[in-house]
Amino acid sequence: MTAELWLSLLAILVLIAASAFFSSSETALTAASRTRMHQRADEGDVRARRVEALTAKRETLIGSILLGNNAVNILASSLATSALITLFGDAGVAIATLGMTLLLLIFAEILPKTIALHYPDRLALTLSGPLTMTVRVLGPFSRVIGLLVRGIARIFGIRLDNDKMMVSADDLRGAIRMYDDPEATDAETRTEKEMLASILDLADLTVGEIMVHRRQMTTIDADLDPSAILAQVTASPHTRLPMWRGEPDNIVGVLHAKDMLRALTQAGGDPARIDVGGLARTPWFIPDSTTLHDQLHAFRQRHAHFALVIDEYGTIQGLVTLEDILEEIVGEIVDEHDIAIEGLERQPDDSLLVDGTVTIRDINRETGWRLPDDEAATIAGLIIHEAMLIPEVGQRFRIAGIEAEVLRRHRNRITKLRLRAADETALAQRPAGRHPDRS
Repeated sequence: MTAELWLSLLAILVLIAASAFFSSSETALTAASRTRMHQRADEGDVRARRVEALTAKRETLIGSILLGNNAVNILASSLATSALITLFGDAGVAIATLGMTLLLLIFAEILPKTIALHYPDRLALTLSGPLTMTVRVLGPFSRVIGLLVRGIARIFGIRLDNDKMMVSADDLRGAIRMYDDPEATDAETRTEKEMLASILDLADLTVGEIMVHRRQMTTIDADLDPSAILAQVTASPHTRLPMWRGEPDNIVGVLHAKDMLRALTQAGGDPARIDVGGLARTPWFIPDSTTLHDQLHAFRQRHAHFALVIDEYGTIQGLVTLEDILEEIVGEIVDEHDIAIEGLERQPDDSLLVDGTVTIRDINRETGWRLPDDEAATIAGLIIHEAMLIPEVGQRFRIAGIEAEVLRRHRNRITKLRLRAADETALAQRPAGRHPDRS
């Protein structure tokens, strides 16, 4: 072969290598972890900063890569066709087409992209330097082509937004579902996933869904004498107790146990000398539609841990604390003063005896079940909502895979139920008008 043919062959090999560079760069920059790149950039890694700068303008990046990749592929094919025509005449066209297709497919597309998929972070950091220079050279041409593309798309009624690299909540949820820690046990990984997902759910949950219902609230009659109030404060596992006057819905203040004990010390141990009304703090009322995300920020801004929940008519519905919100993220927090959930008893046959006033939230936390709490706060409320009437003693219902049997009823209130995980042969006795099973 002549020197000219050798130079053409060398140029073809260089162009194939350039094509491999563009293909691997596109895959690596697309597949690289943005969170790891951001962390490394914060730590001062110059290459990671280059990667962030490149991916911040994805349209320009992809346009430059495609422009360069197509240019070198076309030029390599043209050189190969010219060289093979010189050697084999007209048959060189077919040989060049088949040969370049195989070479470009294997060495410029599949192989570099496969490697980039296996080592995206490492390759993105390695190629960030030369790719930055490439984008600087081809970027202006890419932007012109981009304007032309958007203009053509607009003719067909399609509007293309500029570069956006925002991460949506759905993207984060997907990443959490895919998360796996090889150094942790399955239980630990599952717990971490639940905690991360719970943080994203704070904006979707309201305080009305997690509050302590008014029937479970421990409150104090403000008209009692100081010694009786002191006895209730010391007997309660809670440090903040709402005080009412006249009727339980008329909350006039919130008494902190530390304030009471401090006043008792100053009074020389004589409760009669304590001005309990003066110790009570102004109650903070919030609507039941407040999201947990907003309420968490409100707690931080007010340096408060406790709020009373009201409905749209101003009626007390319950209370919510900072601990309640944190428990939605990390799970149940139990200390030495906490007591077991009142009205909930586990039985030897793995069923539960529960009072009708026990909240669905407490049952789900205790058992890991998924009883729906969007229509009712208590288990009795859920049964009534499903039945669309006040059920009779002995009636059974199947909800979300859980069988509930009514054991006791007082007038129009369900006072006791038995809950168990339903099996395939469980028969649900449904009263007329009952909703279909939600399991």
